Amino acid sequence: MSTAERLDAAFAALADPTRRAILLRLVDGEATVNELAEPFSISQPAISRHLKVLEG
Repeated sequence: MSTAERLDAAFAALADPTRRAILLRLVDGEATVNELAEPFSISQPAISRHLKVLEG
């Protein structure tokens, strides 16, 4: 994967506001999927999918 492709993937992952909020929460330390899902009105599986995108 080229540098440009890696950058495209990173920016695509960060384009979602929920993913950015998850990252901001994780800056404070580790959290379970349940803890990450609490402030959002989305399911635990949805949080898991967001995490997989962020893991790239």
